[in-house]
Amino acid sequence: MAFNSITCPSCGSSVVTYRNPIPTVDIIIELDSGIVLIERKNEPFGWALPGGFVDYGESLESAAVREAREETSLEISNLRLLGCYSDPSRDNRMHTITTVYVASSQGIPCSGDDALNLGIFHLDSLPEQLCFDHARILADYAATTRA
Repeated sequence: MAFNSITCPSCGSSVVTYRNPIPTVDIIIELDSGIVLIERKNEPFGWALPGGFVDYGESLESAAVREAREETSLEISNLRLLGCYSDPSRDNRMHTITTVYVASSQGIPCSGDDALNLGIFHLDSLPEQLCFDHARILADYAATTRA
């Protein structure tokens, strides 16, 4: 169990703080022409699924809708769970656990927020440099769409 202790500024007692994984969401947004990927503006650089951190007091589903809107300008619907990914090394910045959703959308996406660029890709022509464990996630998605 990973924990640290800090000193209480009021009473001077030692207080234990625990290091817990950070919850995130990722969204596979399906358009008629393919799936949406963003090119990240911040490290780690490369292509990724739209997604991000869950805010305190926010449900996973609400976070997915918000992140999709912020990064792609798309309103998503038909949100369905693909799976959860928790490998401690999936993000080299910190230990995150992501909940991945698949969603439908229509319209023309536009990059925003943390997205430098945006592209629509078919599963057989994905970019070579995918961030995090998104290659694995998309392989799992591909297996479910072909089943």
